[in-house]
Amino acid sequence: MTPAIIPGPVTNSELTSRYSKAHTNNYGTPALALVRGQGTRVWDADGTEYVDFLAGIAVNCLGHAHPAIVEAVTTQLSTLGHASNLYATEPAIRLAERLVDLSGRDGKVFFSNSGAEANEAAFKLTRLAGCTTIIAAQGGFHGRTMGALAMTGQPAKTEPFRPLPTDATFVPYGDSDALAQVLAAVTGEGRRAAVILEPILGEAGVVVPPAGYLADVAQACSAHGAFLIIDEVQTGIGRTGAWFAHNAEINAASPGVPDVITLAKGLGGGLPIGATIAFGEAADLFTPGSHGSTFGGNPVSCAAALAVLDTIERDGLLDHVTKMSAVIRERVLAIGSPLVDHVRGRGLLLGVGLTVPLAAEVEAAARRLGLLINAPTSDTLRLAPPLIIDDVDVDLAVQRLARALDDVAVVAA
Repeated sequence: MTPAIIPGPVTNSELTSRYSKAHTNNYGTPALALVRGQGTRVWDADGTEYVDFLAGIAVNCLGHAHPAIVEAVTTQLSTLGHASNLYATEPAIRLAERLVDLSGRDGKVFFSNSGAEANEAAFKLTRLAGCTTIIAAQGGFHGRTMGALAMTGQPAKTEPFRPLPTDATFVPYGDSDALAQVLAAVTGEGRRAAVILEPILGEAGVVVPPAGYLADVAQACSAHGAFLIIDEVQTGIGRTGAWFAHNAEINAASPGVPDVITLAKGLGGGLPIGATIAFGEAADLFTPGSHGSTFGGNPVSCAAALAVLDTIERDGLLDHVTKMSAVIRERVLAIGSPLVDHVRGRGLLLGVGLTVPLAAEVEAAARRLGLLINAPTSDTLRLAPPLIIDDVDVDLAVQRLARALDDVAVVAA
């Protein structure tokens, strides 16, 4: 028998060079290659340690290699790794039941593999519900597949791919009067509209709407018989200190409620999963053959998601997120950098607003200093650390952010 070939040590430069040759260029070539993660830390191929304040873009909610997820995935994979949607599995049934229970309403769940797919399913439900118009937010982001992209209010992402499956109408985010006016104009005489919104715009730079906005939107949708989709892909599952961010203003007793909630990212704690939770008439619109996903409801991903929900509940992480959010805000502002204007957001989805459009430079400087953050816009730094962060993590992250801001300020002066 030929002995197995054990690969030797690799470096960042070697892996990124191989990456650029083997991958399409839609992401560009990453600055480094990560090889290991533990808790709130990750290591690159050169052995450099980083404090992870991005968590895979709000995905690794329990950090890296969390024992509960490792145990759940290992146990499930050794029992039943995949079955397809031709058969039922107990983890998928339990997860669907849990998500419906957390929503506080009667509903049904469709599982997929990502946020874009969860929103694609929601888009198809609007067609089955007879909606002739989609209304979305300027700056909103719902995914890169064609249907999700059609509902995304970022022209730089959409223009190269026109014609799209629908010509959505985009309204200013946070302006409930503008949305109500559009609803009034496009509904009636057999015409029905669908509205899709994020509780906080993540990819547009952690934009938080005015207080009461979501409640007003839900009420307007109810008044005009519009189909309402709340995209909780980035904000859901504890990220903002609640299971669902929209519940700060909308609940089962509100004048209007969502017809659909979409989830992904943090739900799987690092494993791919998306969920489309449908309520009322929307819960029964899909019929056999109308939609599907070979990997949707994969028992391994569902087992991971159940471990995420159990851990958040057991460890009181919703309250912890709210507490640590206040700590981060206070310490980032205490840096006193002339580059920092304010900190916005909710829970552990925070945007550091800069006074100059140098976010990409600060991101790169922070990376060189051992801190992973993200610049979704030219003047915003996004902080989305694991929900398990503690004071030590915050202190170290803020120290490195302060040094990065100083370095960039010196160069910019």
